[in-house]
Amino acid sequence: MDEAIAHCTKGIGIWPWASNDEGAEPDVVMACAGDVPALETLAAASILRNKLPELKIRVVNVVDLMRLQPASEHPHGLSDIDFDVLFTKNKPVIFAFHGYPWLIHRLTYRRTNHHNIHVRGYKEEGTITTPFDMTVLNQMDRFSLVQDVLNRLPQLGERAAYIKEDMKNKHIEHKNYIRKYGVDMDEVRNWKWELS
Repeated sequence: MDEAIAHCTKGIGIWPWASNDEGAEPDVVMACAGDVPALETLAAASILRNKLPELKIRVVNVVDLMRLQPASEHPHGLSDIDFDVLFTKNKPVIFAFHGYPWLIHRLTYRRTNHHNIHVRGYKEEGTITTPFDMTVLNQMDRFSLVQDVLNRLPQLGERAAYIKEDMKNKHIEHKNYIRKYGVDMDEVRNWKWELS
């Protein structure tokens, strides 16, 4: 509870328990804002850490969106130095957001690494369906986020091919499951963070 209070008070920060880049430069930053995006980001980070344990992942959670703005624009804003420390100056940032992606882009457009920030959020896609399917329709689900990371790390080369295929197969499995049963797969509904 004390860690959660400190994190929320800061409004933004690295989740060290979900990251594995401490003492090294991350290969990718996985950021999130909102409860469902946070869950999907954590699930995607877990998949990547299991399949590519050498990949250095930094998970950043944003509680206060105004922290993304420069300090000159908002009293909660981060200095450029602090922003660059969290999000790096040159690494891909996959940002899952519970709203319209353009908002994150507007809040970060003056930042050094803005061109590497790739936001996944609400794309006006939805219907009466399952909760996880809503994330799939908006390409903010764990399997899409994993593919997004792989697409932005060309250094992985051929190692990414089979993981991408697995994620595509998971999408197919998901679609078939919800059509048959009308609820999300157990592995999605009952997912829990298990890495140490």
